[in-house]
Amino acid sequence: MFADMFSWTSMAYHGTMLAIESQQVIAMRLTKMALGGPGVRKEAELMVSEKMETAAESSRMMLMAMLGGQSDMGAEKVMTLYRRKVTANRRRLSA
Repeated sequence: MFADMFSWTSMAYHGTMLAIESQQVIAMRLTKMALGGPGVRKEAELMVSEKMETAAESSRMMLMAMLGGQSDMGAEKVMTLYRRKVTANRRRLSA
C-alpha cells in the first residue's frame, strides 16, 4: 500500500514539474521566434523533429511495457523521458 502511495505522489510531483517546465520552454521558444533572427527556422525544425521522435519513443516504451504485462504501461519511464527532454530544452534555450 505504501509503495503504491509513493509511486502516485512521485508521479504527481513529476507531472506538475513537467507542466511547469514545459510552459517555461514554450515561453522561451515563443520569445525567440517573436524576436526573429537566423536561428528561428532551425529552432522550429528542431522543435517539430524532437516532438515526433519523443512521441515515437514513448509509444515504443508503452508498447513494450504492455507486452511485458505492466498495467501502468510504463508511465513512470515515459514521464522521465519527457522530463529529460524538456529539461534539456530549458537549459539549451536559457544559455
